[in-house]
Amino acid sequence: MRVAIIAITRHGAQLGARLKEGFAAADFFVLQKHSGQAGKGAIPFIGELKELVRELWPKTNGFVLIMATGIVVRLIAPLLERKDLDPAVVVMDDAGRFAISLLSGHLGGANELAAKCAFISGAREVITTATDVNNLPSFDMLAKEQGWVIDDLARVKTLNSLLLEGEELAVVDLSGRTRAWFHGRCKLSFHETFVEALKSGAKGYLFVTNRHLPLQVQSESLLVLRPRNLVLGIGCNSGTGAAEIDELVRSQFKRLFLSIKSVKCVGTAVAKRDEPGLLAFAEQFNLPISVFESSELNGVATPSPPSLHAMEAIGAAGVAEPAAILASGGGRLLLKKVKSGNVTLAIAETS
Repeated sequence: MRVAIIAITRHGAQLGARLKEGFAAADFFVLQKHSGQAGKGAIPFIGELKELVRELWPKTNGFVLIMATGIVVRLIAPLLERKDLDPAVVVMDDAGRFAISLLSGHLGGANELAAKCAFISGAREVITTATDVNNLPSFDMLAKEQGWVIDDLARVKTLNSLLLEGEELAVVDLSGRTRAWFHGRCKLSFHETFVEALKSGAKGYLFVTNRHLPLQVQSESLLVLRPRNLVLGIGCNSGTGAAEIDELVRSQFKRLFLSIKSVKCVGTAVAKRDEPGLLAFAEQFNLPISVFESSELNGVATPSPPSLHAMEAIGAAGVAEPAAILASGGGRLLLKKVKSGNVTLAIAETS
């Protein structure tokens, strides 16, 4: 987490200096007239505080603002977007008595940041998120810890509210991670299928799946979490555009009832690591690309026969299937190689 500590008073500068020493990586900004109390490494500023915060906002994961809460509220109000995008914001008084988690307590990590500030400075952490103060786990923290994508963020509030009210929630999570996370806390029932869960009579539902859900199982009290456990193996001819790759991927995901939100990465051959269309496609979905030498690709047993075209071009018997298997850590193929125009695609699921 990239942290920015900002102080505007003499005592705040001294507190900020102590905080900076406790962080592995933090930028410490202090009003120039108090820079003498800020120690080495502090960055003095002269201009408007709101301009400094606005400049740092898009490139900072967490803020520790040593000033009055009212000032902070007015500073950040115009900058807020969504709870899954906004950075963590912690407010501390310049006497170092309290560390208040003000914004993005769960997904942004402000609760953890406040706890760390309290530990370093001896302050008292102030946490107000309902699940935390009631010593309950929360679904947004479950998603964050597991690296799962929240399908509809508004549903988190619904499910967390049902938790707080002690209502039964039906869970379908074949990985078993939800059961381990809650560890017997709260009223959860676990089911093998979506239909079984929906017939349970529970007040809310949690489905952890990479599958696209049909309309008949949709519900306002259903939260879907997407594990990032799908890998795309992609081969393409030189000069293939991102749109052509995108069209094939979307059509196959629709046919297989898979969610593209569950894609973890793209696997391909080393020869394609600088292919503009492939790079643009991966960037569109913010996906890393894993590349493999032809010798690595040839070392993987695949169901499809060798490709003469790939062998002549890069010395590999195939790209899509072996790249998907390698990038998924030896996972199973959900989709054997399909070819459309200039693109070949395979889909693997991590084990």
